[in-house]
Amino acid sequence: MRAKYRFSMTADEPFEFISPRAGAGGPILLCDHASRLVPEEFGDLGLAPELFATHIASDIGAAEATRTLAAHFGAPAVLARWSRLVIDLNRGEDDPTLVMTLSDGSIVPGNIDADVASRIARFHRPYHRRIAEEIARHAKPVLISMHSFMPAWKGRARPWDVGILWDRDGRLAVPLMARLRAAGFTVGDNEPYSGALENDCLYRHGTMNALPHVLIEIRQDLIASDDAARSFAMRLAPILETALKDMKR
Repeated sequence: MRAKYRFSMTADEPFEFISPRAGAGGPILLCDHASRLVPEEFGDLGLAPELFATHIASDIGAAEATRTLAAHFGAPAVLARWSRLVIDLNRGEDDPTLVMTLSDGSIVPGNIDADVASRIARFHRPYHRRIAEEIARHAKPVLISMHSFMPAWKGRARPWDVGILWDRDGRLAVPLMARLRAAGFTVGDNEPYSGALENDCLYRHGTMNALPHVLIEIRQDLIASDDAARSFAMRLAPILETALKDMKR
C-alpha cells in the first residue's frame, strides 16, 4: 500500500516539497531535474516546443519515480519545480554549465546573456537552502538523488538498467549495487556518468556533511511513462530498503 504524502509548493517556491509521514525514518529524496516547466516570463527560451519533451529539459521519469519512493518510505522529498534549462540545480554556483546556452546540439536563445546571478538567487539558492533545512531536521539522514539517462548516446547503446553514481563515500553505493545485481539488474558503477563532480548537489549536501548518499540513474526507456516510472520505483523500493539495512554508518 502506498503511504499518503503531502505536497507543499507556492507560486514563489522553485521546488516541490513532499512532507514526510510522521514517525517515518526513511531517506531524504532529491530530484534536481524533475520538471520541464519554465516560468512564464521566460517564455519558451526560444526553443521548439517538442524539445521540452526531451532529456535537455528534464530527467524523464525521475520525478514520478521520486514521488513513488517518497510515498513508499513516507520520506521527505525535494524536487525541482523548473526545467534544468532555466538553471541546473545539480551544479555548483560557479559551474560554467549552470545555465546552458547550448544543450545537446540545441542553441538556447533565451539563455544567451542571461542574468545568471538573478537565477541563482531566485531558483538555485532556495532549492539548496530547503535541502539543508530538511537535513537539519533529521539525525544523520541518508540522501538519495534520483536521475535518469538516455538509452543511447552518440549512436551507442547504453547497456545499464541503472547507474549508481558515487565519489568517496561508498556506504550506500556498494551494498546497493550488490543488491541490484542480485535482483537481476545490469548496473553501472559510476556509469554512464561519474559521481565525482565537485560542488554538485550530493557533494555539497552529502560529502561536505559526511552523510551517506547515492545518486541513482535509471535508463529512461524503463520509466518513460508515469505508470512505468511508478512500477520501476516499486521494484527498486525493497532493494533500497535492504541496502539501507546493509549499510555501515
